[in-house]
Amino acid sequence: MKVALAADHAGFELKDLLSMALEKRGHEVIDLGTHDRKPVDYSDFAEAVGQALRQKRAERGVLICGSGVGVSVAANKIPGVRAALCQDYYSAHQGVEHDDMNVICLGARIVGPELALELSLAFVSARFNGEERHRRRLEKVIELERKYSKEEMK
Repeated sequence: MKVALAADHAGFELKDLLSMALEKRGHEVIDLGTHDRKPVDYSDFAEAVGQALRQKRAERGVLICGSGVGVSVAANKIPGVRAALCQDYYSAHQGVEHDDMNVICLGARIVGPELALELSLAFVSARFNGEERHRRRLEKVIELERKYSKEEMK
């Protein structure tokens, strides 16, 4: 699977660890930065991952900042992105299976490297199950996005 991976300065080290671990397991990782600890803005990296998904350069995204909250908020502003902050195994796979989540957000100051890897692997291994109730709910989410995007255009 092609995975776009990005982090701000707080998530830089964790990003590099996850990149290596995902590649070792056969995933193609697109590293969208940051590449050092120099302070940067998380929203820039959330946008980079969102654009990679919209342009179909990646199938999924992993975003990391200090808490995971900032990248989650920013990523969800991008049409077509369904990002969620995950801190447990169940949410990491269930978010894909039921909600077709395409970006997992992690807090480098919250989860350690072992848990971050477990969550990332659960996320990339999961598939949307396509059950009628989940498709129906997903369509409603997509319609909300369309509705309020059109409203902003007025």
